[in-house]
Amino acid sequence: MKYAKNILETIGNTPLVKLNVLTKELPCLVLSKYETFNPGNSVKDRMALQMIEDAEADGRLQPGGTIIEGTSGNTGMGLALAAIVKGYKCIFVMADKQSKEKVDILRAVGAEVVVCPTDVEPDDARSYYSVSKRLGEETPNSWYVNQYDNPSNCKAHFLSTGPEIWEQTAGKITHFVVGVGTGGTISGVGSYLKMKNPNVKIWGVDTYGSVFKKYHETGIFDEKEIYPYVTEGIGEDILPKNVNFGVIDGFTKVTDKDAAVYTQRLSKEEGMFLGNSAGAAIKGLLQLKEHFTKDDVVVVLFHDHGSRYVGKMFNDAWMREKGYIE
Repeated sequence: MKYAKNILETIGNTPLVKLNVLTKELPCLVLSKYETFNPGNSVKDRMALQMIEDAEADGRLQPGGTIIEGTSGNTGMGLALAAIVKGYKCIFVMADKQSKEKVDILRAVGAEVVVCPTDVEPDDARSYYSVSKRLGEETPNSWYVNQYDNPSNCKAHFLSTGPEIWEQTAGKITHFVVGVGTGGTISGVGSYLKMKNPNVKIWGVDTYGSVFKKYHETGIFDEKEIYPYVTEGIGEDILPKNVNFGVIDGFTKVTDKDAAVYTQRLSKEEGMFLGNSAGAAIKGLLQLKEHFTKDDVVVVLFHDHGSRYVGKMFNDAWMREKGYIE
């Protein structure tokens, strides 16, 4: 009989799915690494389990402990699933711009959720970085995950996502395109692919209001680049240690409107019911059109599921209110 011993054994080995409609203007083959097939419906299940296993191995996470993390939702879900199986408690800190669905889903899997204001500086005591760090210091027998600087984040993708993509494309991949938040996915996958073939191009999708693109091109951390934005799960107002700028060939920035519109288009034109960062990723890929030839195999990674955005990008009243549709 073939079965998984628990839900964590179903993480990884997600399919590659060809895009047909939105990419018809492109000369190349475009394949999506479809991460919503993970049990927590996102790519973050991979690194959540890796971070927990590494923390257990070196004693940072003790039996019966409390896992504390600032999350935009998906890392929290991955951590929560692992915590249920392994017997830990969870406290997650989220910014108030994240969808209500994400908060509700985390509570549904038994986590405590603390919501903080989005529009404050990263070092403000009210920011979700500061609050999660403080809770980590104050809570007995707890472990503060810190996915931004935790090397196990990047390691998970070097060990699993990268090798899967290489094998699924029979080593024919020429470009990898992905939205960048903590940097773990692009850095881990990018490092693995460039180790196998240094000519593979690694492209990051960034958002307006985030510092990545300018920093990559100039080495300048420009605070004038930072302002609130709507797109969820990508972009940062800090430089996480997991972003390895050395493996990234370039960034393209996508507007909040385009990310939202293309999230809807993926659903209605490709049958791909995906999250907000997938809309940004596919629009970013289309913006890179001149980099692709007919012989190229381009893999774009889609992070999470549309069910987390039903009240936002999939709600026409919300889309109209934002001025994204007529």
